[in-house]
Amino acid sequence: MLAFLNGLIDLLTGSVWTYPLLFGICVGDAVFPAFPSETAMIVCGIQAARGQLSLPAVIAVGAAGAFVGDNTAYGLGRWIGQPVVDRFFSGERARARLDWARRFLKERGSYVLVVARFVPGGRTATTFTSGLVHMRWLMRFVPFIFVAAVLWALYGALLGYLGGRLFRDHPLYALLVAFGIAATVAGAAEGARWLRKKG
Repeated sequence: MLAFLNGLIDLLTGSVWTYPLLFGICVGDAVFPAFPSETAMIVCGIQAARGQLSLPAVIAVGAAGAFVGDNTAYGLGRWIGQPVVDRFFSGERARARLDWARRFLKERGSYVLVVARFVPGGRTATTFTSGLVHMRWLMRFVPFIFVAAVLWALYGALLGYLGGRLFRDHPLYALLVAFGIAATVAGAAEGARWLRKKG
């Protein structure tokens, strides 16, 4: 794991390829959740704190990639639909995520698209399902996805930037601190959701 993180830090240095690579990872994560988009955002935030990248550019590129990726997932759901479900959502857990997304979109509307951005596995399920159920693209999907992409990019990049400022000469420590904060936030959100469900 540490070797992977070190490799990612080395890959996302201040080279000419860093921004296109970040964009590609953020687009790809919407369709293939195994892509480490949040990790990439945090790493680029760390590199911005070390003066190797521009923080505003990292946020803009990450948000643009997330926005394009979410629209790609929507398009797959809307125009290909069932073959994609059969191919990529055939497992029990994947089907459960789709059912969760359908239920939440029906009960709570488009704002779920913003919340799901921060839930592991929730982003792909909700954006794909939005297309599957033919949610109105321009009026209901795009505005919320835009907000979600910007908030997510700010969150990831600023987490990395904070860690990078604290451990300027030790990017791996910065990454671990940022991950610790992200895990705490995710755990608190999951705990609140569990308590709300119990109550």
